[in-house]
Amino acid sequence: MKRCVVLLSGGLDSATVAAIMAAEGFSLCGLAFDYGQRHRVELERARTLAETMEFEEFRVVKIDLGSFGGSALTDFSLNVPKAAAESEGIPLTYVPARNTIFLSYALALAEVKKAYDIALGVNAVDYSGYPDCRPEYLAAFQAMANLATREGVEGRPVRIRAPLIDLKKSEIIARGLELGVDYSLTSSCYDPLPGGFGCGECDSCRIRGAAFATLGLCDPALAN
Repeated sequence: MKRCVVLLSGGLDSATVAAIMAAEGFSLCGLAFDYGQRHRVELERARTLAETMEFEEFRVVKIDLGSFGGSALTDFSLNVPKAAAESEGIPLTYVPARNTIFLSYALALAEVKKAYDIALGVNAVDYSGYPDCRPEYLAAFQAMANLATREGVEGRPVRIRAPLIDLKKSEIIARGLELGVDYSLTSSCYDPLPGGFGCGECDSCRIRGAAFATLGLCDPALAN
C-alpha cells in the first residue's frame, strides 16, 4: 500500500489535494494543526472531510503559534484585513514559518508511516503573497528533508507534492468537482461568521468567491 501524508486544513485547496492523491491510488493519512488560529472551524471541517473521504487515519496536532503572535490569524489584537488595499505585499494573515513547521511534522509522520509522499494545497497563482507557497520553497524543503531523515539517507526519498501549484483557483475547483469534492464541507475563511460561514470579505473569501463565480457557481461556504 502506498501512503501519502496530506496536510488537511479543512479548506478548499487541501480537500482538492486529498481527492487528487486518492485518485492516484494513495491511502491518505491526514494531519491538521490546532495552532491557536482564530478560524478553528477549519479543524471541524478537516475531521469531517477525513471521515467522508475515508482517510486511513487523521490526526490533529496541537502547537501554540499564538504565543508568538505576528499574524492576524493567531493574534486576536490584530484585525483580519477585509479590503483589497490592505492585502498588498505579504499580508497580515501570513503566519511566520507556518508551512515549514507543518511540513516538519508531516515529515516526521511520513517517516514513521513509511509514506514517501507528502501533499499540501499551496498555490503560486492565487497565493496572496505568502512566501512559503512558492515552488522554490517546496524544492528546498524536499532537498532538506532527504538530507535530514533516515529514509532519505538510506535511499528512500520523500516527495513534496503540490498538485495545485500552477492552477488558478477556478481550475482547482473545477478539478475538485470532477473528483466529487463537496465544497460545502470546507471552510477557507480567515474570520468566519457564527455557524462557520465565510465572511465573504477577507482575502481568502474574495479569491474563493470570485473563482466560484467564474464557473457560474455560488460559494457553498457562504451564508445565503
